[in-house]
Amino acid sequence: MNVKKNPRIFPEVSCFKDLIKICEDRGDQAAFTYPIGKQYETLSYGDFAKEITAIAAGLNALGLTGKRIAVIGETSHQWVASYFATVASGGAIIPMDKELAIEEIEGFLAGVEAEAIFYAPSFNEKIANAIGKHPSLRVFIPFAPSEGTENGENVIALDTLIELGKKALEQGYTLPERDRNDLAVMLFTSGTTGTSKCVMLCERNIVATANAACASVNFSDKDRTLSVLPLHHTYEMTIMVASLIYGIHIGINDSLRNLMRNINEIKPTALILVPLFVNTIYKRIWDSARKKGKDKLLRRMIPVSNAAKKVGLDLRRKLFKSVLSAFGGELCKIICGGAPLNPEMVKNFYSFGIQICEGYGITECSPLISVSPYFAQRRGSVGPAVPCCEARIADGAMGERGFVEGEIQVKGENVMLGYYNNDEANAGAFTEDGWYRTGDVGYMDADGYIYITGRLKSVIVLENGKNVFPEEIEEYLEGIEEIAECVVVGRKGADGETVNLTAVVYPNKELFPEGATMEEIYAVIDAKIDATNKKIASFKKIKALELREVEFEKTTSRKIKRHLVH
Repeated sequence: MNVKKNPRIFPEVSCFKDLIKICEDRGDQAAFTYPIGKQYETLSYGDFAKEITAIAAGLNALGLTGKRIAVIGETSHQWVASYFATVASGGAIIPMDKELAIEEIEGFLAGVEAEAIFYAPSFNEKIANAIGKHPSLRVFIPFAPSEGTENGENVIALDTLIELGKKALEQGYTLPERDRNDLAVMLFTSGTTGTSKCVMLCERNIVATANAACASVNFSDKDRTLSVLPLHHTYEMTIMVASLIYGIHIGINDSLRNLMRNINEIKPTALILVPLFVNTIYKRIWDSARKKGKDKLLRRMIPVSNAAKKVGLDLRRKLFKSVLSAFGGELCKIICGGAPLNPEMVKNFYSFGIQICEGYGITECSPLISVSPYFAQRRGSVGPAVPCCEARIADGAMGERGFVEGEIQVKGENVMLGYYNNDEANAGAFTEDGWYRTGDVGYMDADGYIYITGRLKSVIVLENGKNVFPEEIEEYLEGIEEIAECVVVGRKGADGETVNLTAVVYPNKELFPEGATMEEIYAVIDAKIDATNKKIASFKKIKALELREVEFEKTTSRKIKRHLVH
C-alpha cells in the first residue's frame, strides 16, 4: 500500500494575517463553491480575503476588537470569514454547535462572557429572544436577517457590517499584530452546561497544527474537497485552514440530505471524514453491487486489481469506474479520524483506487496528533506524531503485541492553553512534567507509529482483573456487513460478579429480506459473531447479543454517544 513520497509544496504561515495576505494574492483562483438553492456559486480567494478584512474592520468600528465573539450555523464562507476575522482582529472566536438547544447555547455564551454572535438564517428566530435580554451578548450579527428583524443598535446584518468595514479600510484600518500565544479560540467539549469543559486555544495552536497537516498529507493546490463535517469541530476547522494554506478548491455541503448531489457537482478528489461516513460509503458500495447482482464480480476484481498493481499496472480507476462514479468519479483519497477503521475495509478502498489515511487527534490538541503517512502506511496505525508535537506512552505495561501499552500523552505547539475557569480539570489534564494526558490507550512501535487500543474511560474490567477496550472488539464486529452500528458493553451476569461482553447492535436491515423478524435477524448476526469470536483472544469473546430497533444517538460529529448505551 506504500507509495512514493512527494515533496510537500505549500506556503507555511505563522498567523492568520499571513494566510489572509496569501489568499488575497491568489486573486481569482476559486476558493469556495457552494449551493444556492439548486444552483452553485463560486467565491474567489481574493474576494474571500476582502470579506475577512472588511468584517475585521467592521468589528473594530463597533468596538469589538479583542472581544469574545460566537459563530453558529451551517457551513458557509460567511461562517469561515467570521471565524478568521475575529481571530485576525485580535479577538477570540467561539464556534457553537448548531444542534444544541438554544437555552444551552445562551448558557454557554453567558459563561464565557461572549459579547457578540454571528449566526446563519436558521437561527434568526432562535436568537431573537436573547436580543436585549442576554447577560453578556450586546451585538447580534445575522448573515441574512429575516425581514424586519434588523432593527435597534444591537442588531447589524453582516452585509451592513461589511460596508461599515469597507469605510474603515478606506480610512486606513489595517489588521493588527497580535501575540500568537493569546487566547484565540474557545471550544466546548460535548456535554451539558454543567459537565462540558471549554478548551482554550491560541493562534499558534491552530496555525502549527494546520501547517503540520499540510506537511503530512498528500494534498496539493490542484485538489478539490467537500466540507462535510460541522465547522464548530476543530477537526473540520483546522482542515479548513490547512486547505486554504494549500490553495485547495473547497466545496461546501449545505446538508447531509444533499451530500450525494453536492459530491456529484463538486467531484472532490479528497474528503475529510469520520468513520461513520466511511463505513456508510463502504456499505453503500456493496449494497449497490448486491442489488445489481455484481457483488461476486466485485469481490473477484479486487485480487485482480491488486495483482496488476504489484507489477506496476494500475487498473483500479478502470476496473472500478462504476464504484468511483458514485462519488463524483475523481475521489482518490480520504483522511479519516475519530475512531479506528476496519483494516480490511481500508485495504479494499485502496484496491478501488481510494487511499484512506487515518488520523488521530483530540480537541485539546487543536486537534491533530498523528496521521498515517500516505507514503508509508501501516495497517491499524494512525501513524507517527505530526511535526508540531511529540507523543509518548506512559504508565504502561508490556502488552500482548510485544510493546508497552499505556496512556498516550502529547507535548508540543498543538497543545491547548488549558480549560477556561476550571482549575480542577487543568490539574488533571497535565502530568507533572507538562505532557497532556489524552485519556486514550495505545502503544507505539519501534518507528514511533501509534496504535490506539481504547479509552481509559470506556475500559471494561472483567472479573479476573483483565482490561478490555470495547473499541478493539467493535473494530472486528464492524467487518460483519449485517451490522450497521455496534457498541460493546459489559453486562453483569446472574451471579453479580461475572462480566459478560455484550454486543449491542443496530442491524443493516437492507441486507435482510423484507419482513424479516428480529428473531431471524438475531440468528444471522449471532452466527456471524460466533465466527468472529474465533479470531480474538478468549477473554475478549462476545458472550451475548442485543439488537436495537433504532440507530444509536450520536454527537454532531457522528460519534455514538457511548455513555447513553445501557
